Amino acid sequence: MAAVTPSDSQKHSLSLWNFFTIGFGAIIGTGWIFLVGEWLVISGGPLPAMLAFLLGALLLPVGAVFGELTSSLPLDGGMVEYVDRTYGKTASFVTGWLLLLSNIIMCPWETIAISTLFAQMFGSIFPLLRSVKLYTVLGADVYLWPTLIALGFAAFIIRQNLHGAAAAAKTQAFLTKALLCGLLLAVISAVDSGSLSDWEPAFQQVAAANLQTKATSLAAGVLALLTVTPFFYTGFDTIPQQAEEAAQGLDWHRFGRIISLSLLAAGGFYMICIAAFSSLMPWTAFVQEPLAALACLRQLNFTLYFVMLCITVLGALGPMNSFYASSARLVTAMARKQQLPLIFTPPPGKPAAASTHALLIFCTVLAPFLGGNMLLPLTNVAALTFMFACTMVCLACYRLRRSEPALHRPYKVPGGRFGIGCACAIGSCIVALMLLPGSAASLNPAEYLLLSAWIVLGALVKALHRYGHRA
Repeated sequence: MAAVTPSDSQKHSLSLWNFFTIGFGAIIGTGWIFLVGEWLVISGGPLPAMLAFLLGALLLPVGAVFGELTSSLPLDGGMVEYVDRTYGKTASFVTGWLLLLSNIIMCPWETIAISTLFAQMFGSIFPLLRSVKLYTVLGADVYLWPTLIALGFAAFIIRQNLHGAAAAAKTQAFLTKALLCGLLLAVISAVDSGSLSDWEPAFQQVAAANLQTKATSLAAGVLALLTVTPFFYTGFDTIPQQAEEAAQGLDWHRFGRIISLSLLAAGGFYMICIAAFSSLMPWTAFVQEPLAALACLRQLNFTLYFVMLCITVLGALGPMNSFYASSARLVTAMARKQQLPLIFTPPPGKPAAASTHALLIFCTVLAPFLGGNMLLPLTNVAALTFMFACTMVCLACYRLRRSEPALHRPYKVPGGRFGIGCACAIGSCIVALMLLPGSAASLNPAEYLLLSAWIVLGALVKALHRYGHRA
């Protein structure tokens, strides 16, 4: 198989630190603020929630696989290339198409989150924000001013990405620092006012809003949340998606470790977050609050609460920034492999075509009009499609060890084929649990409908593209 090299016309500007902030910022986002209460409900308490995110570190072998493949084949949207080299064009298209769904979802997810934040939390401080109600969709109210504000933030991220990888990376570094400041504030609050007794009971079935604990034991609670955690680790794949923009002379062996480091840092961040917020008030009361993390801070100190609100908005921009860039590179990779129409093939020296930007802008701009209740369905579907794509990449890595043993690998998965096999098994088990009927993590009918619609659209795109080549 002929070697594939990055385009010489691309600008090479991203350092190891840039890649770390791209991945870490994409992983963290605002889930820790918006959904920490839901994590406790799903798992039945702080202890099983923290154990679930600790076991989420099982994804480390998957991250190591990405490190090996990206250091060997540093290509934008390389996941498409890896699967194509091992399992063929059809498997590559399916992998890329499902991964594209999980990537594209993240930009709308964050714009919905920002709109919801301004409507519910800032709206209680500044009533003007909720003065103009547009309509109600899926039980969620959509207001004019929060929607416009969310669109304004989205426009800023789109502008940064249109200016190139360097501008987007600089923005990401700032946003990562803001996230760390937010965590520090939560920890200081917990040390000053918290109590470990608020973690009790260790496990309890509870209900909050439209969610309730399905698990019947602590172990089952850990498993129930464990199958959802992949979504909250989604984002490390944005690191290899922009490999072609790596700075000249980058140490690719150290690059392989950056992906695993971002996963470890995110896991520690989540566990500290759960521990801190669950110490501020009894967790069974905590989960009853809308946007529980922010609600409990407001009870402690209004100034701290307002600062955390502002940090949360900045936190939402991190994943939007990373996933916008990642989605653009993935579309470009699929177009290069002739899996998408030629209009998505970028001109020389550009990481994405104008039509690709138009597609991403449309999805991002549409999102705030869908309402806050779309967050959880988007979360679950993105988790499934992301883990499927990761599993295919792990299988590709395993086969490449046999089919291309001479391929230069600056970084290798610890444990060799055994380590790669573990990554394959982990991905397969998580996908199976999300598809298995009766599983606590299985998709609901609405989520299956969303997934099915995307699959049908993919089949239609594939058929039309094939017909166009034959014509």
